[in-house]
Amino acid sequence: MQVTEPLVHFNYKIFLTLFLFALSALSAQTFPDKSVHKILKNGIDLIITQNYDEAEKVFKRLEQTRKDIPLGKIYLAAVSIAKSYDYEIPFDDKYINGKLEAAKKISERLLEQNENDLWNKYYYALTQGYIAYYDALQESWLNAFSTGLSSVSAFEDCLEIDKKFYEAKIAIGSFKFWKSSKTEFINWLPFIDDEKELGIKYLKEAVKNSGYNSHLAIHSLIWIYIEQKDFEAAIKLAQTALDEYPESRIFKWGLARSYENVDVQKSINLYKEILDSYPQKLKSNCVNEVTLKHIMAQLFARSNKKLEALKLCDEILSIKSFTDFEKDKLQSRLKRVKQLKQDLGK
Repeated sequence: MQVTEPLVHFNYKIFLTLFLFALSALSAQTFPDKSVHKILKNGIDLIITQNYDEAEKVFKRLEQTRKDIPLGKIYLAAVSIAKSYDYEIPFDDKYINGKLEAAKKISERLLEQNENDLWNKYYYALTQGYIAYYDALQESWLNAFSTGLSSVSAFEDCLEIDKKFYEAKIAIGSFKFWKSSKTEFINWLPFIDDEKELGIKYLKEAVKNSGYNSHLAIHSLIWIYIEQKDFEAAIKLAQTALDEYPESRIFKWGLARSYENVDVQKSINLYKEILDSYPQKLKSNCVNEVTLKHIMAQLFARSNKKLEALKLCDEILSIKSFTDFEKDKLQSRLKRVKQLKQDLGK
């Protein structure tokens, strides 16, 4: 009896999350101003560990003290995006677009002053990358693709200026792999190159050379190994990242997904840890609660633990206080939960 849907959690949204974190990693290249370098390192670590309020304070300070560069505005947008994405709450569209458009103007002005400067290229690439990422989250796919290509091209320009700017290879490597992976059905065409191996090569180089943010290249590689069904390699990499950031949900998701095909009970335990890790002050976390409990229910069903699976289905279906935002996000999943419960009852 088939009681579970295919447990495929990787999708374009996860790819875009990887691209976001890959972009965040670029500040690993030591910034010429040591005070800015320190702020970037601290702020990015706070994003990774989901300490969003403190991260916002850090980047507000950067925005106020260094108005001549766009990094404060870029990362304030990044904090807002990451928080909403993690908590599954509506994006503050006006705030995010305002910060990114202001950052773009600063980046373009700096490029006009000196288009051959490495950091000016970097500002522009980073800004375009976040704009593309946010467009994609809004499902504005044409804009996202166009701006994303512009961002990657600018990162490649960074490498032309400095071949040891390994952090650029994190974004480029991630983009090349997933672009090729998701278009491999047309790779036989003469103008479509398969760049998966090149993408992996870039990421591995970044792991070895990108300094204190090499774990973000590792993060991309975790999901690449999952895509390639090399789950043992994915587990090893995910555990390495969690050794440094034990509370990071972004890495724990990768580890939990990796264990689905190796140790189902271990995977369930990790998903439960993720669910329990959300702050109590969060009034509504229905999207994450439903998503994680549904995944766990499917894993229990796969293990022939029907009572445990039915219990989770009932817990999901007992929730009645969905907001309109949550109803829209969960409409399809709730139908699948009902189908799973029906199948379990046969």
